[in-house]
Amino acid sequence: MGLFSRKETPQAPVYRAWADEPVLRGRTTNMRADGYDPAVVFITLGLLAMGALMVYSASISLADSPRYNTTQYHFLLRHLSSIALGIVAAYAVCRIPMRVWYKLAPWLMAAAVLFLVAVLVPGVGKSVNGSRRWINLGLMNLQVTEFAKFAILLGAAAFTVRRQDYMHSFSKGLGPMALVMCMVAGLISLQPDLGAIMVTVAIAMGVLFLGGLNLRIFVVVSIAVVAVVTLMIYDSPWRLQRVMAYLDPWSSDYALNKAYQLSHSLIAFGRGELLGVGLGASVEKLHYLPEAHTDFILAVLGEELGFVGVTGVLIGYYCFVRRAFAIGRQAIKLDRVFSGLVAEGVGIWIGIQVVINAGVATGLLPTKGLTLPLMSYGGSSLLFTLAAVGLLLRVDRENRILMRGGKV
Repeated sequence: MGLFSRKETPQAPVYRAWADEPVLRGRTTNMRADGYDPAVVFITLGLLAMGALMVYSASISLADSPRYNTTQYHFLLRHLSSIALGIVAAYAVCRIPMRVWYKLAPWLMAAAVLFLVAVLVPGVGKSVNGSRRWINLGLMNLQVTEFAKFAILLGAAAFTVRRQDYMHSFSKGLGPMALVMCMVAGLISLQPDLGAIMVTVAIAMGVLFLGGLNLRIFVVVSIAVVAVVTLMIYDSPWRLQRVMAYLDPWSSDYALNKAYQLSHSLIAFGRGELLGVGLGASVEKLHYLPEAHTDFILAVLGEELGFVGVTGVLIGYYCFVRRAFAIGRQAIKLDRVFSGLVAEGVGIWIGIQVVINAGVATGLLPTKGLTLPLMSYGGSSLLFTLAAVGLLLRVDRENRILMRGGKV
């Protein structure tokens, strides 16, 4: 029995697969007339605009760095290009019916595994700072873990729908997906990228749990995942040093090496206080805080716009995640379980990545390189995050069509 195969049983299913869903008869609603969910669109555009502003502010000083030797607009222009490409991708994704994504899901997961293998091949994968995570596609460097998140989201949702009768069983329910996730996690660990492992596993486990995975199995597997991550940290001296630096970032042993980013991030937040020092007036971005325009962009935002600015951004993410789950619940009520799980999976993806990024920047979690969705500089992250937003908008659009008596 294959990973995505399904065996019919007399047991009452938790959800009905696409093949069993009723077709709501009625006129075909004009797709243009239904529009897009205004809350999701508004929040996404707002975060993109704030991100572009902060990327420019955080990267403007890099022009005089011998490492980059470029103009002050270099990163802003590249970031805006990535946003434009991501919006095109979101629109393209939104035009494809969810029934097509359901059929493509296993192929996308297979492609993700192939990409994760290819990036480890010398001459194919591009290495930066000792990490081999990118494939040069000419126009951009593709970070394969970002594509893997997108594929895992769809794959886990499709798997859950097809194996809905077996979600109470480990061997027939979670087992096949667990093997795939172990393979994906193992390949990502060779890059290495522990943060991407955590996000991809969280997406898969979250979707499976929402799809009816037995609570006992979920708890046991979650404990096992935590134990494996702990072992990976303990077995890796540099990861262990990061954890020790996180526990005491101001120690003389760590403040100038392993805790350098964290200590300067905390200084940035401290300088920002309530209202910030003013847009463009950050000191930490002046070659003190490394990766200020990528992983630690929230620290620059905190320094320049203060507690109020950071709170506003986090409220925006909260509203986005809440809306994603609302769209997902509506789809499930309409008996579109795959669509509902995908929408909720998008919420999990954005939510968990924001929690990790914000936690790292504020010192609540050990330092780990993860971008802030829709805001940080990074082409692949923007591309696939906006593609996920396109999926969410597609689910909402089909919900509206069905509620108006149309068909999709």
